[in-house]
Amino acid sequence: MESLNLLIILAFAIIVTLYKGIKIVPQGEEWIVEKLGKFSRTLQPGLNIIIPYVDNVRQRISTRDIIMDIPQQEVITKDNAVIRTNAIAFVRVTNPKDALYGVEDFKLAIANLIMTTLRSIIGEMKLDEALSNRESIKAKLKENIIDDVADWGVTVKSVEIQDINPSGSMQDSMERQAAAERERRAIETTAEGNKNAAILEAQGKLEAAKLEAQAQISLADASAQAMTMIAKATDGKELPAMFLLGDRYINTLEKMTQSANSKFVVYPADIQGAIKGMLGNVFTKS
Repeated sequence: MESLNLLIILAFAIIVTLYKGIKIVPQGEEWIVEKLGKFSRTLQPGLNIIIPYVDNVRQRISTRDIIMDIPQQEVITKDNAVIRTNAIAFVRVTNPKDALYGVEDFKLAIANLIMTTLRSIIGEMKLDEALSNRESIKAKLKENIIDDVADWGVTVKSVEIQDINPSGSMQDSMERQAAAERERRAIETTAEGNKNAAILEAQGKLEAAKLEAQAQISLADASAQAMTMIAKATDGKELPAMFLLGDRYINTLEKMTQSANSKFVVYPADIQGAIKGMLGNVFTKS
């Protein structure tokens, strides 16, 4: 009975020893082995044998691409604008030993490094530059952190800027600014249209005045020619001037009577005597 119990205990010890000494590492992982508390070696994917009770698996580290979500943070730009931005990083552990012993928590360290570097890069830009140069920010960010993370046995494959937007208050200010700019352009367009209309109106009035002046000149020339012809026919007496004066007066009265707003027509008190005098002189001369 005692021998049976001893065999059972021995078998159990062998099984435990084999379990501790035989390690099967899955693909995409590497295991850090310590010997009596000190780094010994790294187990590669596949079947590995370690010394039981002496060697100990300290850490299982994934060698696949790690997706790190960088939390959103507020950043102040060079022109004192507040924007919100976050990022996502794709990294891979290339040296598990450095990733374990080089820094306490390489994921937390990389996240904080990216956040700090991102604030520094955007802080050197103005708001418009930060909003329109996402690719430039991404390139600078990767360039600035790649050497630091290399000391931790990690390679940064890519860093993408997910969102980069003004804060709520800054968006309100930008919307008010855009509305004011649109209003200013509308006022300028209206003023330009009014100016062009005024210029066209002034040009039209100028042309009309020129035509009116030309008509007056033509009328004066015609009147002068008429007076000359009448003067020749009447031997240079006063009758030509009186005739033209009467003719002008009659034409003016005719225009006044044709107006829609005319209420009365003014005649000189001695119009009949004047006409009789003119006719009498004509009959006398004839």
